[in-house]
Amino acid sequence: MAKFAEAEARNFHNIFVCRKCKSKIRTPNIKVLDGKIKCRKCNSKALRTVRKK
Repeated sequence: MAKFAEAEARNFHNIFVCRKCKSKIRTPNIKVLDGKIKCRKCNSKALRTVRKK
């Protein structure tokens, strides 16, 4: 199955997942590295990138 660059960007670019409540957040990665972004649900700063299958 062919992969499109537009679909890759939409599904994986600047998307992070909370390690505690598993909610998704779309934000620039430089803000996550600086610790400025918190989860909307649980206010945790433990975020990871979304995994490609």
